[in-house]
Amino acid sequence: MTDEPSATWLLDQETRALLTRLASVQPFVLQETYLAAAALSPAALSRIERYLIAGRREVRRRARAFQRWLRGPGATAPAAEQQRRFWMLRLSFQTALSQFDLFSEVITQRSEHDNGVLLSGLDVAAAEALMLPGGFYQGPPVLCSLHRGLGGSIRRVQTRLPGGGGNPVALIRIPRERMIGYGIASSLVHEVGHQGAALLRLVESLRPRLDATRRHTPMPGAWDLWDRWVSEIVADLWAISRIGIGSTLGLIGLASLPRGFVFRPSHDDPHPMPWVRVLLSCAIGDRLYPDPQWERLAATWRAMYPIAGVRPDLQATIGELRSTIPALVSLLVEHQPPRLRGCSLGEVLHNPAVRRTALLRRYASWEADPSRMELAPPTVAFAVLGQARASGRLSPERESRLLLRLIRSWAVRSTLETARATRETEMFVGQPTIWVGEAQRIPIAT
Repeated sequence: MTDEPSATWLLDQETRALLTRLASVQPFVLQETYLAAAALSPAALSRIERYLIAGRREVRRRARAFQRWLRGPGATAPAAEQQRRFWMLRLSFQTALSQFDLFSEVITQRSEHDNGVLLSGLDVAAAEALMLPGGFYQGPPVLCSLHRGLGGSIRRVQTRLPGGGGNPVALIRIPRERMIGYGIASSLVHEVGHQGAALLRLVESLRPRLDATRRHTPMPGAWDLWDRWVSEIVADLWAISRIGIGSTLGLIGLASLPRGFVFRPSHDDPHPMPWVRVLLSCAIGDRLYPDPQWERLAATWRAMYPIAGVRPDLQATIGELRSTIPALVSLLVEHQPPRLRGCSLGEVLHNPAVRRTALLRRYASWEADPSRMELAPPTVAFAVLGQARASGRLSPERESRLLLRLIRSWAVRSTLETARATRETEMFVGQPTIWVGEAQRIPIAT
């Protein structure tokens, strides 16, 4: 080597350093520590590890190919061409690391005291909230995490990750400030609704119907807005169908903002105007589970944010939206997307156990025998506690205590069931395995 290194030598050194850094990235199972009850489901962890390993393997293959070119025909190529090819390699390297960091941030939260177990329990609740009777799809693994801010979010399975590639699991982010009372359930099941809607292609199948309605109505502007907001609307529909009035109460908690925000026109926002969104939520609830409580809640919301004083043009828009709410709700619940094979959305999502009277009867039985609470599906438990809170039978303090206890119990039960299934599998096949689905087990290479 000379005192002035050539581009060929320098880039070869950089490539070797890149490969060294890549080799230092270890699977999560070798570096993350958390309680067993806080662990990811084997299905989620398996999908993530396989995806990331495949990405690192591709970067390694490209790095080796670059080295062969650099030491062969590329040795006499212009330095600018050598540098261009190296930068293309480095971009793929940065992509692999950024995707690793995306999941690392989520998984590292599992080591936080208390939060790790709660997140594992929310994974269980989210997976159950995604299930539909009828076997219309097989839901992907769901992984929950916490973040700062007011609203939740989801990175759905198979959506594009930074740098390319489809997300191997559904990633749900819940605001830390929502980890109390029915705010947990409302945010969680709403985000699950986005994943369910994607699996059923609800937005794609609803849009032609919304467009047809717009073309045959005297109020096309209102239907233009419903079309713009349909993604959030179907997620709200999903949440209301699964947990009842607790979903709407959680929405009210989220939408309780200064008047300027509550009445802000959201023409460029996928979220409906908060004032209208709460009224639509009440209307959906009343259609799925008829009861006077929905109109009472809507009246309370209108009293909290009287429309008087809103500028006339916005009042006119709100008036059109309110007048078209019944037709929109009918369109939603009567919709028959192709993937439901002739069933309507309302038929599939409706759950008789979420009616107010049924929920309150169940809550009374739980008060008599609290041990029965842990036997209910998570969405039903969310619905029962939300309804009891809405009916004044449960204080906010006790609701939060019960929810935290329930979520922890889901995490523990899921951990024990997974361990039992793993032991049974090992006895059957004679080697350790990773559980990756309801009926599929992948042996771990030894």
